[in-house]
Amino acid sequence: MMDLQRRIPVKEVHGVGAQKAEELNSMGIFTVAELLEYVPFRYEDYTLRDLAGVKDGDRITIQGTILGEPVLQRYGGKSRLSCKVMAEPFLITAVWFNRPFLKDKLQVQQEILLTGKWDGRRMQLTVSDSEFPGPGAVKTGTVQPVYSVAGSITQKWLRKVIKQALTQYGAMIHELLPEALIHKYGLMSRGKALSIIHLPGDVAEGQKARRRMVYEELFLFQLKLQAYRALTRSRADGLAQRVDLPAVREFVRSLPFRLTESQKKVIAEILHDMQEPYCMNRLLQGDVGSGKTVVAAVALYAAVKAGNQGSLMVPTEILAEQHKRSLDKLFEPYGVQVALLTGSSTDRQRRDILASLQMGLIDLIVGTHALIQEDVYFRQLGLVVTDEQHRFGVNQRSILRRKGMNPDVLTMTATPIPRTLAITAFGDMDVSTLREMPKGRKPVQTFWVRHSMLERVLGFIRKEVDGGGQAYVICPLIEESEKLDVQNAIDVHIQLQQHFPQMRVGLLHGRMTAQEKDAVMQGFKEGSVETLVSTTVIEVGVDVPNASLMVVYDADRFGLSQLHQLRGRVGRGEQQSFCVLIADPKTEVGKERMKAMVETTDGFEIARRDLELRGPGDFFGTKQSGLPDFRIADMMVDFETMEEARDDAAELVADPAFWTGAGFGALRQYLQREQVFDSDVLD
Repeated sequence: MMDLQRRIPVKEVHGVGAQKAEELNSMGIFTVAELLEYVPFRYEDYTLRDLAGVKDGDRITIQGTILGEPVLQRYGGKSRLSCKVMAEPFLITAVWFNRPFLKDKLQVQQEILLTGKWDGRRMQLTVSDSEFPGPGAVKTGTVQPVYSVAGSITQKWLRKVIKQALTQYGAMIHELLPEALIHKYGLMSRGKALSIIHLPGDVAEGQKARRRMVYEELFLFQLKLQAYRALTRSRADGLAQRVDLPAVREFVRSLPFRLTESQKKVIAEILHDMQEPYCMNRLLQGDVGSGKTVVAAVALYAAVKAGNQGSLMVPTEILAEQHKRSLDKLFEPYGVQVALLTGSSTDRQRRDILASLQMGLIDLIVGTHALIQEDVYFRQLGLVVTDEQHRFGVNQRSILRRKGMNPDVLTMTATPIPRTLAITAFGDMDVSTLREMPKGRKPVQTFWVRHSMLERVLGFIRKEVDGGGQAYVICPLIEESEKLDVQNAIDVHIQLQQHFPQMRVGLLHGRMTAQEKDAVMQGFKEGSVETLVSTTVIEVGVDVPNASLMVVYDADRFGLSQLHQLRGRVGRGEQQSFCVLIADPKTEVGKERMKAMVETTDGFEIARRDLELRGPGDFFGTKQSGLPDFRIADMMVDFETMEEARDDAAELVADPAFWTGAGFGALRQYLQREQVFDSDVLD
């Protein structure tokens, strides 16, 4: 929609007062455009059906005649109202639950319209809506949109307001998609689609309108990625780093282990990109323990040997400190200066680090999101490596470009995604995948047990510790919750101390200070802490090779990928390691998660099942991957449309006419509004 409409506040729609406007704001609806783009997630079909053609379990609307007196039964504060209805050619039973007030309105020989779930075996309709034929029958024969609502906003009110908004501002809906794409897929115009998606004549028409809006949403997403990629490559304003290949080979030979063939292939891809004149933008995905950090270390060393600086940004201070120690050990023989910058750095430490960084006295800096604050400057930043939870989005990379840095970017993720899906979802990135595990790694044996077997689990912990191993015990909460009946870390820590008076049991959670966390983790790494009770603060990247047992309380409270990440904290040494999941899942999804964890240790298979069980909304959380929460599209259902949109967007931005032609002004305006480029790009 044109910018003017985007600036019209939703309170300008007739019928939206100050209080309702505030409630709409809380739902993310601030403007008229956002109101019209707030589409229904399903439809309720009140079209009249013939009983002869319906299936058991269908939701249907029928018309019939009441033949018997209504019978009202009450039990435990609830009620069941039923009567016989002739719905030609069948005599059926209509049942209303908890609506006793309808009894006096149901008269024998009266015509009635009924909507509900059909039970063909019992010849019974469980009624959700009913009305009598005539002027008062407002639903029968219609298709009603169903929206996500909150507060005092009702479906009826929202339908009315959106209809009013279409009346007032529908003429201002301008087309965004090129005519060629509309013709290619036989799409409705934007104005028609937004009108029909809210006011469909039938469900099929509503779905056709949805298809248009899904394609538009995915096309705009891909256009942003492809335009950014095209601009990056056309400018060729990257560093074209002079990689010292002999020095890199010498560094690789000095490593205390041999690289896998997969690691060698990925390193070659990364070094090739670093030598090109455009900025590298590569996603490195690999299973837990596949050796992503070593690949990153080689790339960072190559950047330093090329005369540039590197940064490694990770999600937690614990992980940042661990990487700092690991990189110090690897780089010390080569004189590479490594610094650590986190939110816990003192003011003096921060000042000294920032000054040294700007003067070029620091080669490589490791830290948390503190690294992307405005006062952090480099003498010559060559490579930015980020962990998945801090993936640079298009906007952040644009900010780096405007600051004149233009570094190569390598993003690591331990949430494996099928390659075709990754290439499509991360359209602005090249994708490298590590599939091999380092030699000598034994698969972690995983068991699912009920809470009733806790004594045996405690015995297993004792056995592993007595055998020289160490154990993690993970809890979903820090403290006891009145709302959730799940184990919490503080209580479990006390219980284990009492059960194992001779064992050294540590406690780690997110509310502890950085110094407290560091002391506990250091004790666990050194072996002075034998069993560590923790929340999921240890989920990503923490490396203690001697840890051989992972116990997860209430494991059904976690997603599959999160459980796989937790399991990846053990099995990092040469000894056989184990993972015990304690859970009494009450849902089929919970049971399927437990079965999947027991059946496979392959992260890509885990990711596939997680995607099936949780759906893309949870799997592609913004913290995990940087993907937006699509308003209409569903990554699983609309994957083929996403691929089409990617190809169309790539073809469009490759056409010089797109950047200068009169027919693409609205799309260029969209890209500018999304900060993909500044206005001077088109000058």
